[in-house]
Amino acid sequence: MKGEQYKELSAFFSETKKRSTTLKALHDILPLLMLVFYPMEAIYLLVTEGIGSEIFLRFTLIPLGTFLLITAVRAIINARRPYEKYDYTPVIKKTTKGKSFPSRHTVSAFIIAMAFLYINTSIGVIMLVIAAIIGVTRVLCGVHFIRDVISGAAIGIAVGVLGYFVF
Repeated sequence: MKGEQYKELSAFFSETKKRSTTLKALHDILPLLMLVFYPMEAIYLLVTEGIGSEIFLRFTLIPLGTFLLITAVRAIINARRPYEKYDYTPVIKKTTKGKSFPSRHTVSAFIIAMAFLYINTSIGVIMLVIAAIIGVTRVLCGVHFIRDVISGAAIGIAVGVLGYFVF
């Protein structure tokens, strides 16, 4: 998308309370769902499988390592966000400068979804859908470029496939 398209998209969602409230709710609630269910599953695995079990260690350490690595990569790249580059107000209040690429929310959502896929296919598929919606909301809110979200999804899926299903 080009600068004008990001501005128009932000204006579209900001111009009515119903649109902005719906988008803000999705933006806030979906990551919160993952934040609640992921530790609950980790605790369940800890109790049922044990702290040294392969399933528990993979479930917890792969997302943690991915999160830490992506945090470092974003700081090094320090790409501007759409609202910085095109000078507009995003739908959600955000003043962060830089650290746009890749979207850490999207990477985290997808690697957590892959962790759930590793544990339970049905729940994993639901989490993948939620992860995709999280990525879309990041763009619709005007806080990430499409490339940030697509790259974040690709990284989360690739690390998940490698960490959970290949090695």
